[in-house]
Amino acid sequence: MEVQQFYYDNKIVKKFLMATMLWGVVGMLVGLLLAFLFLFPNLTDGISWLSFGRIRPLHTNAVIFAFVGNAIFAGVYYSTQRLLKTRMASDVLSNINFWGWQLIIVAAAISLPLGYTSSKEYAELEWPIDIAIALIWVVFGWNLIATILKRRQRHLYVAIWFYIATFVTVAVLHIFNSLELPVSGMKSYSVYAGVQDALVQWWYGHNAVAFFLTTPFLGLMYYFVPKAADRPIYSYRLSIVHFWSLIFIYIWAGPHHLLYTALPEWAQNLGVAFSVMLLMPSWGGMINGLLTLRGAWDKVRTDPVLKFMVVAITGYGMATFEGPMLSLKNVNAIAHYTDWIIAHVHVGALAWNGFLTFGMVYFLVPRLFKTKLYSNKLANLHFWIGTLGIIMYALPMYVAGFTQASMWKQFNPDGTLVYGNFLETVTEIMPMYWMRAIGGSLYIIGVFVMIYNVVVTMKRGSEVTDELAEAAALQKVSKKRAAGEGWHEVLERKPIQLTIGATIAILIGGIIQIVPTIMVKSNIPTISSVKPYTPLELEGRDIYIREGCVGCHSQMVRPFRDEVERYGDYSKAGEYVYDHPFLWGSKRTGPDLHRVGAKYSDNWHLNHLYDPQSTSSGSIMPAYKWLVTNELDKSETEKKMKVMVSLGVPYTDADIANAQKSMAEQGEQIEKNLYSDPDFANSYENDKKNGGASFVEMRNREVVAIIAYLQRLGTDIKVKDLEEKVTQNE
Repeated sequence: MEVQQFYYDNKIVKKFLMATMLWGVVGMLVGLLLAFLFLFPNLTDGISWLSFGRIRPLHTNAVIFAFVGNAIFAGVYYSTQRLLKTRMASDVLSNINFWGWQLIIVAAAISLPLGYTSSKEYAELEWPIDIAIALIWVVFGWNLIATILKRRQRHLYVAIWFYIATFVTVAVLHIFNSLELPVSGMKSYSVYAGVQDALVQWWYGHNAVAFFLTTPFLGLMYYFVPKAADRPIYSYRLSIVHFWSLIFIYIWAGPHHLLYTALPEWAQNLGVAFSVMLLMPSWGGMINGLLTLRGAWDKVRTDPVLKFMVVAITGYGMATFEGPMLSLKNVNAIAHYTDWIIAHVHVGALAWNGFLTFGMVYFLVPRLFKTKLYSNKLANLHFWIGTLGIIMYALPMYVAGFTQASMWKQFNPDGTLVYGNFLETVTEIMPMYWMRAIGGSLYIIGVFVMIYNVVVTMKRGSEVTDELAEAAALQKVSKKRAAGEGWHEVLERKPIQLTIGATIAILIGGIIQIVPTIMVKSNIPTISSVKPYTPLELEGRDIYIREGCVGCHSQMVRPFRDEVERYGDYSKAGEYVYDHPFLWGSKRTGPDLHRVGAKYSDNWHLNHLYDPQSTSSGSIMPAYKWLVTNELDKSETEKKMKVMVSLGVPYTDADIANAQKSMAEQGEQIEKNLYSDPDFANSYENDKKNGGASFVEMRNREVVAIIAYLQRLGTDIKVKDLEEKVTQNE
């Protein structure tokens, strides 16, 4: 048998590992800043690019795609070469993958604070960056598949199955959720509207968690846990059941993020059913990982790598038990829009993704640099500080979530709300936000301990070089099933068929859920009184998106007694038919805004945006003073309206031709309304006198546009004549 010598590419693994630690620190520090902005809302007062709404998506993108993304690539490039007994197919593709991904991260770090966002959760980046992501992801997949085809190992190990499923599914999710029509170089509108956009977004959003934060990490678990423990995986059969059931079921579960919303009932129920089923394959994977350590518990007590991995797998089990539980309607009615969801998400992020990454770092660095870890004591210190940080982060958020839900839903004997003022619930949970900030601080301190330990280890080690290996060449065998060979063993030596099978498995659920919602018009009843936004309201909506207001405010009144009493009539699907993108939100740090139109005066909105505490004592909303001074850019209004027409919004040629006139008239009316406040009138006149040539009329400032948008929300329909206005499309 011919034995061939070759070299593993360790340099690319080192690059991704360094990027993992760098971006991990950046993403977590931004998260810590956000935690302190809950406590000191005006900490970044007047700095638009550091406002909460703009840096929240920076935090999520940095942690998910920069920290976790680079960790995935590091682990995949290391394990794939060794599982397939070959070097990666192309060093050039490997380096394009690395540098292209870092450039995407830098583009995100610049564009998001500047307000360039699509507002769609975990998919906020604008269209040029979306295209770059697709191209670099294809480069990664091309390199992976080409490496599989040139392998020296006949059968594909379970980790490779998960890598393949990750590649094909993330590609499908990203492309279909990112379909948008550009307005300009950094502005676009989603091709989907309202309910349809919500379904596609959470089909993507839930499965971004599934196929970016879960399946690749399961592949890493299947490789690194047996390696670190020096034990074989517990059950090959359980691996097969885990893989196929997980990727088939996961893709259906997205609608559980939209329970009790305007999404059609059948889609909600389908999401619930598959979410409950998801518990079984998820826990099958957890059991397979933990039982791999049978007989190795003495090593777990002493080896920090295994300690991190055990807690990571346990965190995965907790999060994947809680997910199906949260999809039950009676539980979701309590948890959704509260801090319970924040706790749930961070158990997965901090324990499962974070700790598995840390364990992988401690495993890889000594091997790459051909030395021992500098200090096991420091690694153990990191483990305990990090574990305490997770507990001190998650538990207060669970308490905060239960507190919010119970306070929102309490009624007096006379039928009025006990806590009619939303701010009462905010004030009540402030101690929990302090605890969260402390827990987050501990977690980051642990990361700095790790970085110190790793840096000293690197200095004491050798330069990372390609690693010499040898293996027998892959011999051609009959394509027929050999005696005693199982059906899956046959599939494991046929990577193309395996890839096609995984693709079919993940497409079925998406097609069955999404196609009827988009193609069957009766799923979204129209309401004749709902009209497109005026040009000024459209501009105001874009400012609302730019400032990330959807991160704290929902626009979806659910059909619950307390919500209808607090906010107004529950939301209807037909009210969102012109919303590109949808803005239903996923967290209520502030009250729902779908019925806020005409509820407050224009002056109230002006003062609330300029100094929130002046109108709402105790508010933790940051000030948006730049909206009051910035001139509204109206240069692309007509272009925006034309794009909307292409998306089915019924603007006429006359509407577009008269856009500037319409904005001037509506802005002038709001300006007149603002004069009703003597304090405003005096300050406005002083501003005019002192501004000279730089003075901008109030009607032409951004705040007027966003006031126009807010005053429009929820005013298209009236409850008493709703039945007359709802008509089913043919």
